[in-house]
Parts: sequence; structure tokens; C-alpha cells
Amino acid sequence: MASEVEDDAAAAAASGAPLVANGAADVRRRREKAKAILQKQAVKIATKAEEHERFIFKVTHLLGVLGFGGFCYLLGARPQDVPYVYCLFYVIFVPLRWIYYRYKKWHYYLLDFCYYANTFLLVMILFYPKDEKLFMVCFSFAEGPLAWALIVWRCSLVFSSFDKLVSVLIHLLPGIVLFTIRWWNPQTFAAMHPEGRAARVTWPYVENKSYLWTWLFVVPLAAYTLWQLMYFLIVNVLRRQRLLRDPEVMTSYRELSKKAQKANNIWWRLSGLLGDKNRQIMYILLQALFTVATMALTVPIFLSYRMHVVFQILKVCAATWNGGSFILEVMPRQVVKKEKKLKMKPIEETNSTQHAEDDTSEIDRYEWYGGMGAVKVDVIFLFGTAKGNFQDMTDYRCALPANIHGSCFAFPIGDQLH
Repeated sequence: MASEVEDDAAAAAASGAPLVANGAADVRRRREKAKAILQKQAVKIATKAEEHERFIFKVTHLLGVLGFGGFCYLLGARPQDVPYVYCLFYVIFVPLRWIYYRYKKWHYYLLDFCYYANTFLLVMILFYPKDEKLFMVCFSFAEGPLAWALIVWRCSLVFSSFDKLVSVLIHLLPGIVLFTIRWWNPQTFAAMHPEGRAARVTWPYVENKSYLWTWLFVVPLAAYTLWQLMYFLIVNVLRRQRLLRDPEVMTSYRELSKKAQKANNIWWRLSGLLGDKNRQIMYILLQALFTVATMALTVPIFLSYRMHVVFQILKVCAATWNGGSFILEVMPRQVVKKEKKLKMKPIEETNSTQHAEDDTSEIDRYEWYGGMGAVKVDVIFLFGTAKGNFQDMTDYRCALPANIHGSCFAFPIGDQLH
């Protein structure tokens, strides 16, 4: 009898296994279908945004200026409401940024320390507004690494760029919020003059130097170390293969190393002190040194109202200066680059049509685009591995069809066309 029951159970399990496998496959198919639909919609939205780029540019600039002006008014008229405006900003724009960054394959940026610190501040404001120790930890984050990153990494206050505006506010707002709580909030004044007790000099009340350094330096540094360990575990261990498979997925280290290598600046040279294979370890060490130094600087800022005011002005001036540099120096180059792409597009479409007529031809005529106009060349397609001898034409781009792979030799055969 027992053997019959066991046989029935085994048969049921065997018949149920294909059902489970088919169910899992069906779930995967639905997930892939939903993902494809979302990607298609994202592409449509991006295409529409490009078509109306000038209009979106103007609207974003208008809303950015009005919003910044309104915030400055609120800062003077009702400083006690500034923390709640910050919470509204966080719960709206950080999720929107994740959606946008997910589409651009930049979503690993949201694992950076700045979002970690902003989450600490959000929790403090909403759940522990009177916790002095947590306030000091958040103060160290906001006026330490976040504030100096705004200056060192050249965050730009550009009202016409939604992405740049959010980046500046992520680094700038926490310090302003904590400034208002410490020095301008009426509730803070009440805490400084409790009924039946002697008036306190400041809020939070600092008992001694040991207490000050513990909660402005030691504890925040321990919290930073915890973040660094979690970041390394997620990016370099759990998601390592995903990042290796797709070089388009960006992280802070990838972006900074790419820019530093291109500029060949001091950061690139310092990160190579331990060799090219250990650049990421050196990057972590440099970031740790930066964090230690900036957190130590929060102690005098915490004790001095005048120094804190000057520091707020310095941050706003740095972001505004960088924004002016971006508008005058970077944006014109982006416009020229975009116009060149638009000019190349009709040529690419024409060449693709011609090549479709004779898919087996080895020689086709294309145009090179450079700073001095278009130069007609013959392009000999060499399927497989080959080296291109472009000589002085390395800055030009060859408009090859998408279905042609490999390298090519290019020989000028005509004069410049105007």
C-alpha cells in the first residue's frame, strides 16, 4: 500500500514538472514582452522629445528659474517649511530620475553616496526631526562630501537642463535644509530656550569636543564605510558579470575614469600609482581620503554661523559659475556636433539604399565629413580583420551602411565639395 502511494506521488510530481516548467517559461515570455513594450514606448518618448527639443528647452528654463526664485522667497519668508519642500523634491524627482537613468543605462549612479546621504536626511526629517545625533550625522554628510563634490566635480546650475538642475539640487539642498534647521527655524529657537531651564547656545547642543567629533566625524565615517562596502558588494561582486557584458552601462567609476583618461589630468595619474589593474582600488582610496578631509572640515562650519553662511554662498556661486561655463563653452560644441549628425543622416540613408541594390559589391563611393567640407573617396571593404590607412583623415567619419562590418582603406579621389 505504501509503495502504491509513493508511486502515485512520483507520477504526480513527474506530470507536474512540465507544468511548472511551462509556467516559468510563460512568465519569462510575458516579462520579456512587457520589457519590449516599455522600451518601445521609451524610444517613442525620446524621439518626440528630440523633435520638440527647443520648446522643451525653453519650458525647462522657465520652470527652473521660477522654481529657484520661489525657493529663495520661501527660504526668507518661511524657513521652517524648507525641509518639507526638500522632501517633496526627493519623493518626486528621484524616482523620475531612476526611470530616466534606467532607460539611459545610468541607473547605477543612484547607488552613489549622494543618494545614500539624501535618504538619511529624508528619514531624519520625516521620522526623527528632534534627534540631535542623527542631525549631526546628516550635517556631516551634507556639508562634507556632498557639498565639496558640488565644487570639485563641477556640478553646473543650468536651468534649461532638467538633469543638471536635479544633480545640483541633490548636492546643494541638504546643506541648505540643515542650515535653516540649525540657525533660522523658529522651532530651533524654542529648543535653544526651553521653559524652566537655562538658555542653550545652539541646537543641537554640543556638550564637549569629544561629543562633537564623535557625531560629526567618527560615526559619519563609519556610516560612509558601510555604504562603501555595500556599493562594492553590489557593483563589483553581484553585478560584475552584467557590467562586463554591457560596456554601455555606466557607473561613477567608469565615467570618472573615462573623463580623467581623456583629459590625462592629475586624477588619472594618481589612480595609476598602483598600476592599471588596480585603478579601481586606488579610486576607492582617493574617495576615502576626500571623504575624511571634507568631514573634518564640517566641524568648524558647524560651530560658526558666519562660516556656514559663507559656505552656502560659495556653493551657490560655484554651481552658477560652472553653469555659465557649460552654457558658453560646452553647449555650442554640442550644437555643432548635432548639426553634423543631421547633415550626415541623409548621406547615410542614400548610401544604405545604394548598397542594398548591390549587396555583394566590394567598392562603393561615400563621403567623408570634416571641418573643411565633404571629400569623396572610394572605400574598399575588407571583410574580416584589416587595418585602415587614413593618414591625415583620422578626424573624418566614414558613413558606412549598418550591415557592413570590418575595416576599410580610404583613398581620396576628388576635390573638396562645397
